[in-house]
Amino acid sequence: MSLVKIMKFHKIIMLGIAGLVGYAAIAHAEDAASRGAAIVDEWCRMCHLQTADTPDPDMAPAFEKIVRREGRDEPYFARFIQEDHFPMTTFRLFDHEKADVVAYLMALQRDGWTRR
Repeated sequence: MSLVKIMKFHKIIMLGIAGLVGYAAIAHAEDAASRGAAIVDEWCRMCHLQTADTPDPDMAPAFEKIVRREGRDEPYFARFIQEDHFPMTTFRLFDHEKADVVAYLMALQRDGWTRR
């Protein structure tokens, strides 16, 4: 096999590996967003409205609206979720759960993500 053919074969293999790594990163992000959605459903939805709900001043706003507010980016949510916020202090999440909730919020913000 000529050196040119070996180089082309090597390039094809490397592109294939890069594609798989990219796919794995996307799948991991969707998995994190799915886990975050489940955490939100279990712990947060009793206080936070859903988008289709009738507005209620006694309820916290829907996440779909929160993520659209000015300045709400990933660093903001990562900081926010680390702090105690009454009455949210009653729900303690592990760090990996907090990261999953942030992934869910970012997916909502990015493309109106819904669980698939």
